[in-house]
Amino acid sequence: MDVGDYFSLEHLLFKERKCRFCGQTKELIDGFYLIRKGRGNLPSSYSYECKLCTISRITKNRKKTKLPVEWQYPDW
Repeated sequence: MDVGDYFSLEHLLFKERKCRFCGQTKELIDGFYLIRKGRGNLPSSYSYECKLCTISRITKNRKKTKLPVEWQYPDW
């Protein structure tokens, strides 16, 4: 049983990436979403937009719900 079978060098070394939108450099695993789960933990599997920018983009572009129109029962 080899320890190298369970852990790779990428798990021990935290890589950093610069966000395309805010320009901050953050850790790859904690700061970015994994978008290609089938590829494992390769750096190319993570997005280029950090989690905070993704959350702000989603909430800003979320469809606004209109308040219901005040409805009255018809007067027959």
